[in-house]
Amino acid sequence: MFVENPDSLTRAERAYRYLRMEILHGDLMPGERLRPADLQDRFQFGLTPIREALMRLSGENLVEVDTHRGTRVADAGLEELRDLMSTRRAIEALCLRSAIACGDTGWEAGVVAAMHVLSRTPLPESGEDRKAAAAWEASHRAFHYALVAACSEKWLLWFWNILADHSERYRKQRLLRLHASGAATVGRARDVQQEHQALVEAVLGRDADRACALMDAHLTATERAVSALWRDAAAEGSSAPTNEGHELPAVDASLPRRPPLTPSAQPAPSAPSPARTSSPSARPGPQPTNPDRRKTLR
Repeated sequence: MFVENPDSLTRAERAYRYLRMEILHGDLMPGERLRPADLQDRFQFGLTPIREALMRLSGENLVEVDTHRGTRVADAGLEELRDLMSTRRAIEALCLRSAIACGDTGWEAGVVAAMHVLSRTPLPESGEDRKAAAAWEASHRAFHYALVAACSEKWLLWFWNILADHSERYRKQRLLRLHASGAATVGRARDVQQEHQALVEAVLGRDADRACALMDAHLTATERAVSALWRDAAAEGSSAPTNEGHELPAVDASLPRRPPLTPSAQPAPSAPSPARTSSPSARPGPQPTNPDRRKTLR
């Protein structure tokens, strides 16, 4: 497994990884204000690395920079969720077909191994168990990446990872909220384990049509579950699940470590860009050109 030396990272890179991890894990919530001075105290980085990190996250649409509202975690809602999941279903089908056509026995072994790890990773027992939620989410992400890891089109994989990152924000809140109201809810609503196993069987059987149909249904079910959560939250008087009443956990002293993106290795949280594959954290490529994001952070 690839282990990155934290000492080799710049402070801006470390700040970027910490902030990105907390946004994706739901510790920094949609719409939450991000004041550079507060983040400096929290992460013990200088203002310059914090500002550089926020600008990078703005380029990934995980952070919004506005002259009047300041810098905030990107909002999340039903309209964006529908757009996100519709796009992801289309990209997922393309990646799956390519992976099934190009994958070798090493790729197949990676799929089986990722499924085994996911099946042995417990769901959180309560909404407060964020560590278990993060562990399950990491195994789930690794499984889904393993399915498409043999895709020969690097641009497709790059877009797949962007969409998976944004999907993760919604799924994590659903995971914590459902378990806060009762762990049995998940089991009654869906047999997610069976959905994953059916995907493995279709992929290993090289049945691209069935694999794509199963994946489409799997993602659609997730979208519906998250939409129901959002409607329930609105009915309770809030627009979305929030972190209100919960103190943010202290930053883990260890940096998130990312293995290389190869079918024979543990799948990483994000894919390399089509142009460069040497840096697991690099995210070059086409970026949104919203002029507001170039304005000074405050």
